[in-house]
Amino acid sequence: MSDMKHILAIGAHIGDAEITAGLLVTKYAAAGHRATILHMTAGEKGNPRMDHLEYAKQRIREAEAAACRMGATECIVLDHPDGELQSDEKTIHEMCDLVRRLKPDIILTHWRGSFHRDHRATYNIVMEGGFLAALPGIKRAEPAHLIRGLYYLENWEDLEDYQPNLWIDVSEVFDTWVGACREHQLLRGEISFNYLHYYTGLAAKRGCEIGVKYAVTASLPPISRVRKVDWLPVDTEPVLVF
Repeated sequence: MSDMKHILAIGAHIGDAEITAGLLVTKYAAAGHRATILHMTAGEKGNPRMDHLEYAKQRIREAEAAACRMGATECIVLDHPDGELQSDEKTIHEMCDLVRRLKPDIILTHWRGSFHRDHRATYNIVMEGGFLAALPGIKRAEPAHLIRGLYYLENWEDLEDYQPNLWIDVSEVFDTWVGACREHQLLRGEISFNYLHYYTGLAAKRGCEIGVKYAVTASLPPISRVRKVDWLPVDTEPVLVF
């Protein structure tokens, strides 16, 4: 890549960004780029055997440990209730302010075709907040900032009409990412769905499709061509974000 980028992964719950965007976060961080992980909620209601307030504390500790392992320089957990995330004016302006403060070049987040309401809300919050962040006429505490690339990643809960367009080789950072994910009790499969088993298998499957050991896919606008890339092509092919 021609210069250093700031990559921002945004997930609806702690664990979402790690399991879908984590391999790219780890790859970018290992190459010297700045990486930030933003969680819209703590995902605190996902463990029926624990009080949700105590589980939130556990999840935040896990998120910070995982982010450190992946090489992210900042881990942000917003104070929205799990299962009740609202794509309203207040939250959209909150995202606008975060985008302006963090100034990411690239955002990785949920695709809109999800059966989970928090995932759909996150998609909309990122789109609307990013749009407002780019407009100088929207007066906030920070000046306008334009995202250079917005990409949607593969999530087993967000597969309705998801169409992968880019395949990125992540073989070199795979083991580091697995270690980061294992910081999470949920991702280890000890509470419900075996997330890590699913996503390690998915990375192997996507790798086979382009002749490497492990890969991830990203979704772009329909005009994009299917191909293998080493990095997200924000320099050579700007993404039509809005």
